[in-house]
Amino acid sequence: MHTLSKTSTTEMDVTSIRLERDLKEKLKTLAGNQGYQALIRDILWSYVQQKSGDYRPQFSRADIRASICATAEQEQRCVLTGKFIRPTEQMLLGVTAYGDMVPLSMDSLSEQ
Repeated sequence: MHTLSKTSTTEMDVTSIRLERDLKEKLKTLAGNQGYQALIRDILWSYVQQKSGDYRPQFSRADIRASICATAEQEQRCVLTGKFIRPTEQMLLGVTAYGDMVPLSMDSLSEQ
């Protein structure tokens, strides 16, 4: 994940959020040298992009190591094309190099 632009922290508003200690420690571990606050910003930007229609794929076809046929139970968005996958629609689950399973539209692997 990457923040949209590298904004100076002096240009950011200060916001307080309460997190469970376990969650904060896990975020710190996941963030590594990036820092957990930057990771939280990346997660929030990704969520906002997906929900607002400003979706920008964060994966490429090269990131997908295998795919499995599936049926969507809930609305999904293909991580390669940004196309919506409707409930009950056939889809693929792509396995990334990191072992994550991500939603793919049926034609997404052939489009690139």
